[in-house]
Amino acid sequence: MNIQQKTDKPLPEVVFSSGDATHAQRVRRLARGGVLRRIYSGVFTSNLESPLENIVLRNWAEIVSNLLLGGVVSFRSAAVGKPENGWLYVTRGKTPRTIELPGLTVRVIPGAGAFQGAGVSDTPYKGIFFSSEPRWLLENMATGRGVASRVLSQEAVETYLDKVLLIRGEHKLNVLRDNCRGLAAALGMPKEFSRLDKIIGALLGTQQQRRLRSPQAIARVAGRPYDPGRLELFEALFSHLKANVMPEVPDRAFTGQALENFAFYEAYFSNFIEGTTFLVSEAEQIVFEGKIILNRTEDSHDVLGNFQAASQAPWRNTPARTADEFLAWLKSVNALVMKSRPDKRPGEWKDKPNQAGATLFVDPTLVPGTLREGFARIAALEDPFARALMTMFVVSEVHPFLDGNGRTARLAMNAELTAGGLSRIIVPTVYREDYMLPLKALSHQKDPVAYLRAMSRIQQWTAAFDYSVPRNVLTVALKTCNAFEEDLRNFKLTFPEAPSIMSR
Repeated sequence: MNIQQKTDKPLPEVVFSSGDATHAQRVRRLARGGVLRRIYSGVFTSNLESPLENIVLRNWAEIVSNLLLGGVVSFRSAAVGKPENGWLYVTRGKTPRTIELPGLTVRVIPGAGAFQGAGVSDTPYKGIFFSSEPRWLLENMATGRGVASRVLSQEAVETYLDKVLLIRGEHKLNVLRDNCRGLAAALGMPKEFSRLDKIIGALLGTQQQRRLRSPQAIARVAGRPYDPGRLELFEALFSHLKANVMPEVPDRAFTGQALENFAFYEAYFSNFIEGTTFLVSEAEQIVFEGKIILNRTEDSHDVLGNFQAASQAPWRNTPARTADEFLAWLKSVNALVMKSRPDKRPGEWKDKPNQAGATLFVDPTLVPGTLREGFARIAALEDPFARALMTMFVVSEVHPFLDGNGRTARLAMNAELTAGGLSRIIVPTVYREDYMLPLKALSHQKDPVAYLRAMSRIQQWTAAFDYSVPRNVLTVALKTCNAFEEDLRNFKLTFPEAPSIMSR
């Protein structure tokens, strides 16, 4: 980049001495005068404060364009689209060499320049190019002495191709393979294509599966593909739960009237959070008198189904102990809760993607496999409270059904708690954001701390009431603690102050 004619104008952050002799002399003069700092031969910066490593990394493309004009960013560097761990691989010319810049080592690999062909072309960027998708896939199939550091692992290539298959479909993966075949012939890379062809064939089931190494790819050809991004979230929560001591809040509503009262409010609030709202008196008529509210047949059955699942075996107290049982249990409880909504396919995995706000849940084709991977972590936790929180997050994050996912997730969580002799959890209306925001933080930032804290608090709150008292007394106690409040700005959840509230 040329410098301004008047040196009192701001200079670009990176200045090059290449060009005509007058320009080169001006750059050297500014460097001698302390206006510019030298980064590399012919490369200077007007930034006199920031570390040179930072300057190089944010201007790497401009610097490499000046030093290696027409070079092709290749191998693993093309796959990620930038330097990685301080390294950049560029194909150019006939002589290998290494350029050492502050914070960045550029390895120059002899090879063909930018390829421009029908349907497959390297992408120009500033004064360099990026290898096209077919080219970098072939490049990363290279083997031999000294190659390992510049290529992706076979597992990484398989994972990428698995995503292509998932997102673009089988036809597009075959088109990609055809493009790689044609490019390999043009660039003289038959061995690389042979390796790539076998991987794609294994993914499509037309060649031997034993060639695959990626757990994700192996799971796909076994008929159990999963969402790898969700596994990272599951692992973050699993590790946190495993490393912490869980609270033990005993169940105080495990029989008789206490059980029914508890199940009623569990169902009432679980539906309210999802938008199925009734007066308490209306919900009582639905559950205890068999009344169906006029013009709200489906909503009425939602509350009743949720109550039945919270109060009756096996949904109440018999969580799954194998992956197959887990999938069947989830289908069973969703079918019960959503039975009045046939358009939502109750008890069947979703057949189209779903999302909440900016969160896109697991693709329908990956639901069973992702649930199985989640269950593997549930089963590896010994503490029932830890298993419960893991269960709810797995179901919530996968969102395996068209509707009723939140209710299904909370019922699955509470089944684990009941089986462990611990208090189930009620999430009252006023606690909705305190419950939802930690789930979002875990989903978006892999931060499980707030989730564990929020669920521990609400379990303690839930267990602070006497559920054996008459329901009208219990309702007053819940109202006193702001449980029914929808104005979350002006009301917060409070704990019952004295047992006398419960004994009237």
